[in-house]
Amino acid sequence: MNQARQVTVNNWQADAISRGDDHIATECPVALTYNRLSHVVMMVTPDDLEDFALGFSLTEGIIASPNDLLSARVLPREGGMEVAMTITEPWFDQLATQRRNLVGRTGCGLCGAERIEQALRYPDPVTDSLRVSHTAIQAALADLQQNQPLQALTGASHGAAWCSLQGEILLLREDVGRHNALDKLLGALAKRAFDPASGFLLISSRASYEMVFKAATMGVQLLVAVSAPTTLAIEFAERCGLSLVGFARPGRHNVYSFEQRITA
Repeated sequence: MNQARQVTVNNWQADAISRGDDHIATECPVALTYNRLSHVVMMVTPDDLEDFALGFSLTEGIIASPNDLLSARVLPREGGMEVAMTITEPWFDQLATQRRNLVGRTGCGLCGAERIEQALRYPDPVTDSLRVSHTAIQAALADLQQNQPLQALTGASHGAAWCSLQGEILLLREDVGRHNALDKLLGALAKRAFDPASGFLLISSRASYEMVFKAATMGVQLLVAVSAPTTLAIEFAERCGLSLVGFARPGRHNVYSFEQRITA
């Protein structure tokens, strides 16, 4: 299934109507199943689905490492796609007893949780070994747009990028959902056995609680967001020791937590 498709539209501009073509980002339901047990259906841009499935499995605590995912197959289904995964028995046994109803979750990490304490899971503290300059953050930000081909084509996708300590974008994933884009990226990084202290995350969206949680779960020490953070995102960043930067725009950005990692 393609990331985007072309449609014919009526375009109104300056009191004139014309016919033209537009490219629309694809969004489809993707079912994630574990050992033939249906777990969740997400609305996703249907590419890099194996990366997405691994990243989601890790950041949701369904498995602890890529080695716990024994296999993953992307299968076409009527009306959507399925990623059929096989995980090790201990983790499957835990999943079977702690299932959450997350059907349709595209934006909020609290949706589908039955209790407040279940929703507000706190990650373990991250280490403090990273130092990144303000210049590096701005360098990554300057290159973000040109590394988002789907966004350039459709104007409808978020991007999540892994950046070097010098601000070079090393890897990027896109999706119509900001959480999905981050899960795709984190899954791709996990496959590569990346070192969380070797760089930082840059996202094209706001920084929500869940974006901070997912980053911290993977040991990332710095998350940079183009838009604003929420109060809960800042609270979680402070709890787990993550440096959170928001409102990252050309020539400026705000540091909301653990500013010692950001150097002149």
